[in-house]
Amino acid sequence: MNKWESNFHLGEKLTQDQIDFFKKYGVIVFRNFLTSDKIAIYLEEIKCLEKTWLEEKREKINGIPLKFGKDELGNKIIQRLSFTSLYSDALHTVLNDPRLIKLTAFLNPYEGRIAENEKDGLVVNNYLNTPNSSFTQMGWHTDSPRDLFLGQKIMPMLNVGIHLDECLFENGGLRVLPGTHTQNFIKLLFGKKYFIDNNDDKDEVGFDIHAGDLTVHDGRLWHRVKQSPKYGEESRRRVMYIPIVTGKYKPKNDNSKTPFYHLFTSKVHK
Repeated sequence: MNKWESNFHLGEKLTQDQIDFFKKYGVIVFRNFLTSDKIAIYLEEIKCLEKTWLEEKREKINGIPLKFGKDELGNKIIQRLSFTSLYSDALHTVLNDPRLIKLTAFLNPYEGRIAENEKDGLVVNNYLNTPNSSFTQMGWHTDSPRDLFLGQKIMPMLNVGIHLDECLFENGGLRVLPGTHTQNFIKLLFGKKYFIDNNDDKDEVGFDIHAGDLTVHDGRLWHRVKQSPKYGEESRRRVMYIPIVTGKYKPKNDNSKTPFYHLFTSKVHK
């Protein structure tokens, strides 16, 4: 298991070095995307939204199940919130950052778009390692097979993570197998046991992630979230994920059905 460094910053447009790096490895980290002031605003918005949804006893948003757990004091929390920008003006403004749309250059020659009301929208993952927490890690997977479950061919996409907490390499977090975004179809589907396999891989890499950093990975890339060795607040990792997609526009609404793959992943998250 290796740690990679990154000195990339996201400006008004992608540089050729950034495009070449992503094309080769299928993953890239941009430093200091958000200021500390913005992070504080978004964390407060997420806290308020979680409180509201718990009081309303929400179970799903646009057909996507919320994932619940408990904090170290035994209080019920939401560990995965979907379509959050549709319920918060402040979170909606995140997606209006002009730097985000520049990331679509990674998808050339396909035309990409920010999927605010497609897939699962702007997702907030709240990883917390406690004896009662149900969402502390996520096993090896790619993001592509969900297209098959939805009855469509696999299309290029990006998964963009905006990190709201520090997560140094030794404390778990994002792990990837660089270059696997170019794998063939068989390896894409059967290279590992989806979500069940949490084992270390000799070829995987991770990063020192700081609050405000932005990560981008190709949807075809094998990746996972490694569990933190810490417990309680020291283990907390909050990340906002937004998909940048290609292909046919497929918005979700209150009447949308729950995709099959969500029923499956609910059985294997720990």
